[in-house]
Amino acid sequence: MKHGRDLYGDRDSAELPAFTLAEAAAWLHVPGSTVRAWTLGQTYGAGARSRRSQPVIDLADKKQRFLSFQNLVELHVLSAIRRQHRIPLQNVRRAVEFLEKRLRTHHPLATRKILTDGRDLLVELGPHFLNLSRGGQVELGIVDAYLERIEFGRHGELLRLFPFTTVVIAEDARTIVIDPRVQFGRPCIRGTGVPTSSIADRFHAGETIASLVDDFGVTREQVEDAIRYERVSRAA
Repeated sequence: MKHGRDLYGDRDSAELPAFTLAEAAAWLHVPGSTVRAWTLGQTYGAGARSRRSQPVIDLADKKQRFLSFQNLVELHVLSAIRRQHRIPLQNVRRAVEFLEKRLRTHHPLATRKILTDGRDLLVELGPHFLNLSRGGQVELGIVDAYLERIEFGRHGELLRLFPFTTVVIAEDARTIVIDPRVQFGRPCIRGTGVPTSSIADRFHAGETIASLVDDFGVTREQVEDAIRYERVSRAA
């Protein structure tokens, strides 16, 4: 049985429209303007010279502008590239089109193939995506770190995503998870089903970390990670 279809009938939970653009930006710690450009397209230039670039990501619900978990993973992978360089949107679009053809899928950034072959494919993209002549090994290291936080099932189905909670990606633990089958895809403390927002709300209402540890049956580190994650998310 394909992942999530036992809960959602005949539909894969990873493909269901469930998240707003604002939620995606906050949870992945990506600027809202970037999320809008990559999902809705972007107008650049002025007057008669203005042009409209096409979106990079195919939204699960274009009319209501809702993203699926699959879309969240695509944004996560794209943000790995943006972390180092502000790649022009048209170049990102060309890169994704290249990957669509090579991997034979409309969602190449959310497939297990990008995890296994991503490094070689991104090198092959050359100037369309990464500037390998200027510290390319650094960018590829960042890409690897992002790809490793996507978990797939044995048949290649998307399972869960572990968003970053700190700015030091090499030391970031997988404390927080986004799983479309748990709390309707809201960020939770891994293995508990406790939403990070519940932890942060009670902490900011005046409860101590010790009391939250006792109430939720989690560790102090998990509580602190949840609070830190929500602090950055709410500032996005």
